[in-house]
Parts: sequence; C-alpha cells; structure tokens
Amino acid sequence: MTKIYNFSAGPAMLHSSVLEAVSKASKDYEGHGLSLLEMSHRSKPVMDMISETEFLARELLNVPDNYHILFLQGGASLQFAMVPLNLLDMNMTADYTDTGAWSAKAIKEAQLYGNVNITCSSKGTVYNHIPKKLNQSDDAVYLHITSNNTIYGTQWHEFPKPINDGYLVADMSSDILSRSIDISRFGLIYAGAQKNIGPAGVTMVILRDEILDKVNRKIPTMMKYRTHIDKGSMFNTPPVLSIFAVNRTLDWLKSIGGIDFIEKKNKLKAQKLYDEIDNNVLFRSPVKVENRSMMNVPFIFAEQGDESSFLYYCNQRGLQTLKGHRSVGGFRASIYNAMPEEGVDALIQAMKDFQLN
Repeated sequence: MTKIYNFSAGPAMLHSSVLEAVSKASKDYEGHGLSLLEMSHRSKPVMDMISETEFLARELLNVPDNYHILFLQGGASLQFAMVPLNLLDMNMTADYTDTGAWSAKAIKEAQLYGNVNITCSSKGTVYNHIPKKLNQSDDAVYLHITSNNTIYGTQWHEFPKPINDGYLVADMSSDILSRSIDISRFGLIYAGAQKNIGPAGVTMVILRDEILDKVNRKIPTMMKYRTHIDKGSMFNTPPVLSIFAVNRTLDWLKSIGGIDFIEKKNKLKAQKLYDEIDNNVLFRSPVKVENRSMMNVPFIFAEQGDESSFLYYCNQRGLQTLKGHRSVGGFRASIYNAMPEEGVDALIQAMKDFQLN
C-alpha cells in the first residue's frame, strides 16, 4: 500500500501516535470504561488532562508566570473580534500589518471596535512579501501581526518592535510550536489548533494579565478573556477530545526534543523543498526569498502548464492535498511539525520525476 503524506494547510497532518491515542481514548479513556467523548468535562480525569495540557504548553513555550493559557473555541476568526473587543476602546488606536487574507480579516473586525492604523500592506503585490517599513502610531495600544501567512507562504522571521508602550499581538495559527519565540515580547498570542497543535475545534490563547481590564465597553460574558481565565477555560463545555489531541501532540513534541529540535527539522525540510523549487526548471516560487515560510510552501509552474496533471501525478504517489488555495491557484505544500522529512523527500522526488516525463 502506498504511504500517504497529507500536505493540507489545515486541518493538517497529525503524528501517528496522536491519532492512535485519540482512537483509544474515544473508546475507553485510561481504563475508566467510558469514552472521552462522553465523560463530564468536570470529572477529575478530564480536568487533570486539561491541566496537564496547559502545563505542557507552558513548559514547551517557556511561558512566564504572569501569562494565562486558555483553550477556547471559534478559531482565529473569533479572536479577530475578541482581541479588539477586550483590548481596544473606541477612543484608542491599534496598529495592524496587512500581509495576507487573514490579517485583512483581522483588520476588518478591529475597525468595528476602535481606530485602526494599517502600518503596511503587501496586497498590491499579491502578498508575496513582508514589508520592511512599518508606519506605526505614536499612541497605538498594540501592534498586530500574522506571524505566518498560510495562503501566500510568507513568514515574519524577525518580529517587529512596537514603539512607545505598545505590545505585540500575534495570530500564530500556522507556525506556533514550530520555532523558538520569546513569549515575553507579546501581550497576546492566539492560534487555531488545526495546523501545528492538533485538530480543529480548539484555539490556544496566551495572554499577559496586565493588558486586560483597560476598556470601558460592555463585553458579552462569553467574549471576555477574564471570564475564561476565572473559569479555567471551563465557562462553557470545552472541546474535550480536541484538547486531548493537543495534549498528545505536545507530549509527542516534548518526547522528540521539544521546540529546539523541531525547529532544526523544519528548517531542513523547508530548505530542501525550496532548493528543488529553485533548481527545477518546471517550477518557481512566487514569494520573496527573505520572507519564505517554513510551514507553507507555495509554488507554481515557471511557464504555463496543466496543474491538474501534476496534482494527479502526485496523488498517485500518495502525495495528497497539494492544490494551492482557491484564491491563488498553483500548488502548496504545508510541511508542519508532523510532516516527516521523508514526506518532503517524496515530494521532491515526484517533482524531479515529473520534470523528466
């Protein structure tokens, strides 16, 4: 049977040990005779699991004590509204960078709740780079970035520094846990799980306590960060099985050497693939070299070609979900933490062989 490698941008590939653990827990969780799907979220086994998940995330990311870790729902899309709702008053200003479709959506939501200054935009070049110059506001409460752009394949390799007393807010949905970061540089980080953390259904939010309680508006209880902090991510019934998958993903990452180890592997995988794209006469990268993502690698034909034929060729080899986003076309290989080097090697070989056909 052909080995399948899933290059989907999300929901994305999970490590086999995670899939096995989730399968087992869905039938009988740790010998309790109940599926994790039917256990009360307030039972001791489940509460212990959620606490352990927070501990693993705090350990792997080296999260300082004055930061909270929350497991919420609604994906990054809900955070586009929750961030300004909790942090930006109508008379305040926030700086936003426009580097892709998801940052544009974050900007649109923030404009409902306060003044938004767009510090830079690469929209005019189809988001093929990260602008170097940011025109920040002197009085901005925070500077929002999308650390990795899933559709266009760009990534912030050096994080910008907010001016004056502002702090960084980052959507890290597609590259959290892929590289070492200094959490203390950020006021808030949010990440939908379905790329590098686990399955869809849970969103991790890491936030510094001191940034809260600064706005004067009425906020729906469910939309308040303070609500979820006070209730330990259990204000409403949490997505227990998704959190368990996150737990197993974090445990797997810890077992192989943590973020320092996976960062080296991710750099190696990405470099191998970019080298093939640059050296194969059939393909090219639309992204500026200095801004290329380690997680999402888009590529296109150097000259006009039949995209469906290459996708079919790859699919026959077990290389699935390589079609580029519907808004840009071409191809995209998402090579998150769980993608082994062998998967990238298999794609490279397919590109070489297709060139010879």
